[in-house]
Amino acid sequence: MKKIRVLIIDDSLLIRNVLTEILNSSLDIEVVGTAEDPYIAREMIKALNPDVLTLDIEMPRMDGITFLRNLMRLRPMPVVMISALTESNADVTLTALELGAVDFIAKPIIDVENSLNDYAEDIIAKVKMASQANIKNA
Repeated sequence: MKKIRVLIIDDSLLIRNVLTEILNSSLDIEVVGTAEDPYIAREMIKALNPDVLTLDIEMPRMDGITFLRNLMRLRPMPVVMISALTESNADVTLTALELGAVDFIAKPIIDVENSLNDYAEDIIAKVKMASQANIKNA
């Protein structure tokens, strides 16, 4: 069975590590790389050809919305937005979905064990669903 290849894009090392652990715990998902900003991610996408991206919104050098806009114009692919802003800012979430993101989820609450387990199930399900999305140039 072919694994779903995921690239994680987030400026937080802690979040990159948590997402890597969560996604790699699924037998049919493999994290092929992590990037701390969209510029690094751009090169990694070319080199690694992931099936799905997870993308933060607030990052240095280029925000996730700008990156998503460019990505969908140049190389459309399934993206799951993962950000603290998706809970508090519906406009940003709607913009991401309008630009072509498949789904979104709030960043995990790291200090609450039960919510982290629930979060793990949600993010794994969303990445699996995103891998089935038919993404085309708009």
